[in-house]
Amino acid sequence: MDREEYVEAVLRAVESIPPGSVATYGDIAEYVGQGGPRQVGAIMREYGGGVPWWRVIRASGVAADEVGDEQLHNLRSDGVRVTNGRVDLREVRWDPDVDDD
Repeated sequence: MDREEYVEAVLRAVESIPPGSVATYGDIAEYVGQGGPRQVGAIMREYGGGVPWWRVIRASGVAADEVGDEQLHNLRSDGVRVTNGRVDLREVRWDPDVDDD
């Protein structure tokens, strides 16, 4: 898949994450079937403004440094519980096999 196709695949995957759920950068890479967390992060920084970018979080459950406060605020607005600045991925991790319509 070329760069443009990869960008589109990543953005479509992020759009698929329902409110109240999150995915890690690695989850998105795995779902798309190419790249890794860093590549997904780069795409989100460059092109992610039009999708629910706040639903993609670090594997540690901690928000990205550059957008942390806004990301946590948006996640709370989505109904995601944030405790001490961290999301419990066991509770809210997106499962595309369950949530895919």
